[in-house]
Amino acid sequence: MDPTNHWILPLITFLPLLGAALIMFVPKEKPSVIKALSILVSLVPLVISIWLWFAYKHGGAQFPNGVQFGIDVPWIPSLGVSFAMGVDGLSVPLIFLTALLTTLSLVYSTFIEVRPKEYFWMFLLLETGMFGVFTAMDFVLFFVFWEVSLVPMYFLIGIWGGPRREYAAIKFFLYTMVGSMAMLLSILAMYFHTTAAGGGHTFSMLAMAQQAMTNGDAVPLNIAALVFWGLFLGFAVKVPMFPFHTWLPDAHVEAPTAGSVILAGVLLKMGSYGFMRVLMPMMPGQFARFWWVIAIVSLIAIIYGAFVAMAQKDLKKLIAYSSVNHMGYVTLGCAVAASTVGTLATRSAALNGAQMQNFSHGLITGALFLLVGVVYERAHTRDLSAFGGLWAKVPVYAGMLAFCSFGSLGLPGMTGFIAELSVLTGTYAAAPILAGLALIGIVVTAAYMLWMLQRVLLGPLNPKWEKMPDADAREVISIAPLMALTLFFGIIPSAVMSFFGNASEAIIRVLHP
Repeated sequence: MDPTNHWILPLITFLPLLGAALIMFVPKEKPSVIKALSILVSLVPLVISIWLWFAYKHGGAQFPNGVQFGIDVPWIPSLGVSFAMGVDGLSVPLIFLTALLTTLSLVYSTFIEVRPKEYFWMFLLLETGMFGVFTAMDFVLFFVFWEVSLVPMYFLIGIWGGPRREYAAIKFFLYTMVGSMAMLLSILAMYFHTTAAGGGHTFSMLAMAQQAMTNGDAVPLNIAALVFWGLFLGFAVKVPMFPFHTWLPDAHVEAPTAGSVILAGVLLKMGSYGFMRVLMPMMPGQFARFWWVIAIVSLIAIIYGAFVAMAQKDLKKLIAYSSVNHMGYVTLGCAVAASTVGTLATRSAALNGAQMQNFSHGLITGALFLLVGVVYERAHTRDLSAFGGLWAKVPVYAGMLAFCSFGSLGLPGMTGFIAELSVLTGTYAAAPILAGLALIGIVVTAAYMLWMLQRVLLGPLNPKWEKMPDADAREVISIAPLMALTLFFGIIPSAVMSFFGNASEAIIRVLHP
């Protein structure tokens, strides 16, 4: 690992935890201090993540042959556990996305009056968990952060959520916990079949991936399929892939607005990150063997998610099901990258598109959930039939909603178009029929987003909203950066695709040595 600036990753990971500790000493009678302190603390990792973006050296060694800003010190030597962190082109954009969405969510949440101390404390703890997942290079550390991120979101939904918040929180927790237990068993199987350089077993993710490069998988063939599906279940629940998605609409609908932003923008990305960081480089033989299964399930998610979204009457549930649809392109790109047909260029295009869709979905869907919160705070309803004609009354809000909706349906010039085009290019080379069927999802997505805009913004104004105020400064500050980045990276995709290209080539070299 690169010893240069080895303190950067622990610093960015644990600064939010330090901020949470400081908040514990602020009296709950001073909510304005708590809110200001939380936002200031979250700004520091955001600044560091921007520095990390520009300090990252493109073209350097990628996981598993090398990572940048690495640190590796013994933690539990008797078990082969190390405090190991590092980043490559796969994780740097996700770290920036996590920092950005957390800060914007905290800015948006300054209106919270119910138990604000606990709310902002939970958010900072959640940020530490999310950063840890994207920086960990030891499986024990990875699993600890994975579980840490689960607990604050459970409480954010269960305390500050909607009328069915307890049901949604428990469902979210149980689904994710079942997936985590399957993943843990697979991790233990890999541990007992991985030998450290000095002898003994190790939880090093680098060592497991390097062993897979030599042996085809991190475990012997007789248990490889079982280990693969255990890991798959853990990550598929988090994505969530069909049919493990049923916790998502409930969690999104009942979560507070900022909770939905983080859930869609970052927590779902932990599942797709697991596909690219763990499943593909550590179980390449099994991933190549079962790529068609993953591709078909992804295709079902794309089409099913789009049609179910179109059937929704609740604006927030519509956006929630759109996540099932959009994340289907991520897993489809991963599957195609492991296919046995196509060229290196087409496989790389598919995997680049999957990573771009990951990043794009965080920006666009995060903004859409914030926009749902803006209108809900004023109207206290999300029923699409209750709106109409809002464009003339709230033009700033309407403009932002239209912009983000066009981004979600894949309008050229925005990030979603580049992502879906790349995935479909790779998919067509591997299986033209899959690409053709995936286009159904794009058409239906355009239909439900435009239909949503028609019902909310166009037509006669409902007299109930005659005095509805437009988006205020707090809301514009929360949403405008996401819109700007959606446009910037859509016009200049190389600014972020340069990260993905190196990571994709490294993963594909493992899949197709």
